[in-house]
Amino acid sequence: MSKNIVIISNYYPPEMGAAANRIKNLAEGLKNKGNKVTVICPLPNYPKGKIFEKYSRKFFVKENIEEITVKRYWIFPSKSKNAIVRLFSMLSFAWSFWFSIFSLVRKKPDVFIIQSPPLLVALSGLLLSKVLGCKNILNVSDIWPLSALELEVIKKGFFYSFLEKIEKTNYKLADKIIGQSEEIITHIKAVITKEFLVYRNVPVYREYDVKEKSRGNLKIVYAGLLGYAQGILKICDEINFKELGVELHIYGAGMEENEIKEFAANADNNVFFYGVRTASEIKDEIRKYDIGFVPLKNKIYGAVPSKIFELMQLGIPILYVGSGEAVELIKNQKLGVFSDPNDVKRLKANISFFKEMNNSDYIMYSKNNINAHLNEFNLELQMEKFQNFI
Repeated sequence: MSKNIVIISNYYPPEMGAAANRIKNLAEGLKNKGNKVTVICPLPNYPKGKIFEKYSRKFFVKENIEEITVKRYWIFPSKSKNAIVRLFSMLSFAWSFWFSIFSLVRKKPDVFIIQSPPLLVALSGLLLSKVLGCKNILNVSDIWPLSALELEVIKKGFFYSFLEKIEKTNYKLADKIIGQSEEIITHIKAVITKEFLVYRNVPVYREYDVKEKSRGNLKIVYAGLLGYAQGILKICDEINFKELGVELHIYGAGMEENEIKEFAANADNNVFFYGVRTASEIKDEIRKYDIGFVPLKNKIYGAVPSKIFELMQLGIPILYVGSGEAVELIKNQKLGVFSDPNDVKRLKANISFFKEMNNSDYIMYSKNNINAHLNEFNLELQMEKFQNFI
């Protein structure tokens, strides 16, 4: 049975990154199931920290994108490392989207799907759903503030305790809860009893064939945010890709963008930087390369990067730096190889493993990725579960 669904998210295309793509995939999947979908989000500003030129000097923009209504509200944009400034940025959108209440009163949604983090945006969305008397589902993609602590972005203290209180309040206000991983669900179950669903973020791509290994240097690709959590610049400093006989090709933007661009231009290290590509362009770009790189600088409990599911569908073997549930997924499905964060020796060994791999073994890894996508991690199967959960 089709429903009138409103999604509240702090990120949405044309912004780039996993968070924006995650919500776009969800919105499109629900729309394809026959639901009426509206997305409430800020004016595009991420990751640059500035409102995109097309949307500048506006408080509200309404668009219809592929049969999805997108309502964009004002935000004070920032990519500042100052916690107070970032907090004000989140609060600005958490306040501004309440102007949507006038249209929502006229035609009440059947259900709100509210993205978390940011915690304060999620809290505001949950309260809006309660004021309107609508059912809500909290969609938890990362465990905050725990993830921020593990990334060393914040330390334990008053601010951390404040965010923990908001986190637990959000769980209590939610009617149902979705988590992007089993670890996220386990964490929330220790706080409260609700109806839960594990929903994997999988992309909407066309089907791809099994891939063969290219000749010459092994070509590794990273496509995504260039921020603190990924640690790409540190890896470039620590590993001489040229000495290993491989190449690292980087696409994206973020806090480390300028440093990585300068490094690629000046260091004789087989590191190449290309900047940003559109979502429609990047999947075909990635297919040009042999290995997909998915690094995390620190252990982040509950994190299963969405890039894993993107590479899976593209048939690209995975070079993962991280721990936890993602490692088990890669190991059980034989999707690629992995190493712990900051284990440079193991990472080099894994790169060499792929470099020395013969074509038939490479094809096996490519086939494993595509089969995992077809049999379990595809949008149609995920949306069947989601629709039934709603």
